[in-house]
Amino acid sequence: MNILITGCNGQLGNEMQLLEKNYPQHTFFNTDVAELDITNQLAINDFVNRNAIDGIVNCAAYTAVDKAETDKELCTSLNTLAPAYLAAAVEKRNGWIIQVSTDYVFDGTHHTPYVETDTPAPDSVYGSTKLAGELGVSKFCKKYMIIRTAWLYSTFGNNFVKTMIRLGKEKPELGVIFDQIGTPTYARDLAIAIMTAINQGIVSGVYHFSNEGVTSWYDFTKAIHRLAGITTCNVKPLHTSEYPTPANRPAYSVLDKTKIKQTYSLNIPYWEDSLKECVDSLV
Repeated sequence: MNILITGCNGQLGNEMQLLEKNYPQHTFFNTDVAELDITNQLAINDFVNRNAIDGIVNCAAYTAVDKAETDKELCTSLNTLAPAYLAAAVEKRNGWIIQVSTDYVFDGTHHTPYVETDTPAPDSVYGSTKLAGELGVSKFCKKYMIIRTAWLYSTFGNNFVKTMIRLGKEKPELGVIFDQIGTPTYARDLAIAIMTAINQGIVSGVYHFSNEGVTSWYDFTKAIHRLAGITTCNVKPLHTSEYPTPANRPAYSVLDKTKIKQTYSLNIPYWEDSLKECVDSLV
C-alpha cells in the first residue's frame, strides 16, 4: 500500500517512521507542513492522487491546549477541517484513514474508564475541535479508525516526561497536580498498535488506546524521577485549583481499551514499564 503519514516530525510521527523499516511491503510518504499543508484541500487532493495513496495516518494536530483557547482559527483548521479534507480525498480512492484523537473529547466527570460509546462532552477549544475532526472523518470516509489517546510522551519532541527530567535536575522543589487522573501513553506503543491495525485490516470505528494502569500527574512525576535517578528534587502535590490554566483539563480521563485489544489481539504494556523504556533511552 501507499501510505501517507502526516505530522511526521511530531512524537507519534517520528515513532511511526522508526517502525516503517519493518514493513517493506508498504511505501510510506512521511510529510509535515513543509511537504504538505493539510489545511489546503487542493494540495491534499493533488498529493493523494499523484502518489496513489491507499491509506492515511493523520498524526498532525494543534496540541497547544492552553493557546488554543485564543487561537481558535488555526486550531480549527488543523484539528477539524484538515481531517475532513484528508478523509474526503482518500475516500475518492476507496482508501482508509486513521485519525488520532484525544481524551479531551470528554469532560472528565466520570469515575470509571471511558468506553467508546460514552457521549463526548469536550470542555475546551482543543477538545471541541478534535471532536469535530472525528465527526468529519467518519462523515467523509467509510473506512476509518479514530483512535483516542491520552498523556502522550516519547523520546522525540517536547513532552511532560522530558520536562520533568529537566526540571527535576534544575530545581530543588516542584509542585505537580495530584487530582487529575489518567494513563500515560508511550508514543511507540501507539505506533505499534497503528501498524498492527494497518496490517490486519482497518475495522471501522472509534477506539481508545493508552498504556495499561492508572496514575496521577504527581505519581507520574515521582515515577519519572525515580527511573531517571533524580533524588535532589522534592515533588509536592498540588490541587488543580492551585495551578489555574486557560483551558480546563479532564479530572478523570482513564480510557477503556477493551475494544482495540479484542479487535487486534493487542497486548498493551503497563505504563511504568513503557516509561522505563523511554527514560532509559533519555538519561
